[in-house]
Amino acid sequence: MNTIPLTEIIDPAATCSTCAACCCQLEVMLITDTGVPDRFIDTDDWGGEVMLRLDDGWCAALDRDTMMCTIYEKRPLICREFEMGAPECIEERRGIATAYR
Repeated sequence: MNTIPLTEIIDPAATCSTCAACCCQLEVMLITDTGVPDRFIDTDDWGGEVMLRLDDGWCAALDRDTMMCTIYEKRPLICREFEMGAPECIEERRGIATAYR
């Protein structure tokens, strides 16, 4: 059985402080109660609860000046599981980087 070293799974160069918060443009379904304030919750076309996104496509809980989450301690489960530097994170960063070329 082959194992993948942790350094190949998580990119140590990827940090939230050096990111354009591209993950904050993804659709975020609220599947557990983490205490997200009601003002940040929207309902999708199928009746499910999702994080509210503003007209610019960014999450309503994202502070546009600092590009940091204003409800970090109460962020949704999917935001907690979207690990910084993980393959999904790196893929989103690649996507946002190529969108502006």
